[in-house]
Amino acid sequence: MRNLRVLSGREICKILAGYGFVEVRQRGSHIIMQLKTEETTITVPVPNHTEVKIGTLQSIIRQSGLPRHLFEET
Repeated sequence: MRNLRVLSGREICKILAGYGFVEVRQRGSHIIMQLKTEETTITVPVPNHTEVKIGTLQSIIRQSGLPRHLFEET
């Protein structure tokens, strides 16, 4: 397992958008991304910071259900 990259909030949003997530709103420094499926809606808040902490990134990965390798160093 490789290390997670240091990403900005906007970079994380671009990755999420590539997999169907849509930016629905922004409140303060948090961007709210959503993915609507037939069964449920997945909502992921992303802090709009220049560097998102690793623990926060792990939480975003867990909430989104996307594979970890999308956020790892190449």
